[in-house]
Amino acid sequence: MLDIHSHILYGIDDGSKSKEESIELLKQLEKDNITEIILTPHYIENTKFNATVMKKKKLIKELEGCTKIKLYIGNEVYFSDNTLKLLKSKKISTLNNSRYLLIELPMFNKLKDIEEMVFDLMINNIVPIIAHPERYSYVQSNIKYLESLKKMGVLFQANYGSLIGQYGRKCQSTVKKLLKNNYITFMGTDIHHLNYSVNLEKSIKKLKKIVKNDQIVENITKNNIKKVIANKEL
Repeated sequence: MLDIHSHILYGIDDGSKSKEESIELLKQLEKDNITEIILTPHYIENTKFNATVMKKKKLIKELEGCTKIKLYIGNEVYFSDNTLKLLKSKKISTLNNSRYLLIELPMFNKLKDIEEMVFDLMINNIVPIIAHPERYSYVQSNIKYLESLKKMGVLFQANYGSLIGQYGRKCQSTVKKLLKNNYITFMGTDIHHLNYSVNLEKSIKKLKKIVKNDQIVENITKNNIKKVIANKEL
């Protein structure tokens, strides 16, 4: 399995706090048969969550010798009308320097003009992947909020923990709807801390019960993430 969303790089966001914790997280994911991980620390403008690309590369180098898992650079970028500018100035990272960018939306308030913001990325050959749409209150109210974005070519990544109620019942029922309506392109751990454990075995069993198609499960847990890493078309 591969992981497209994680907060293992230490000391730069609300994820791992130390090198030791990062190493333990990697050991945990090795046991869960994760072989490749894209490291996606938060990037939120005008906050302390704004590590430079150089800083991220330095931390990745430190961790590479401590694990068998292949590590790739990325970000989970809080989406704004300044995102394209941040990309052009190389302050944020696409996923393994591909055309794919992991973005986070506000939890409770819909972004005004989101279609225009998405269009600006796409005409610059950037494909947005919206992180954990099942956690946003307005998606929980109506998954059709995502319909126009999907038609534009936006992709969606759900969290494994959502499948087993880690974020509450609304989130759990919403991810089920999204999977059944073929919105989800990727699954990710969104792992932050050792006490923020992801029960992957239980989550995968739940995923298979919802999707009932082994090929789709293989695609959203592995094959589609491989294509992102290789910068291939999805």
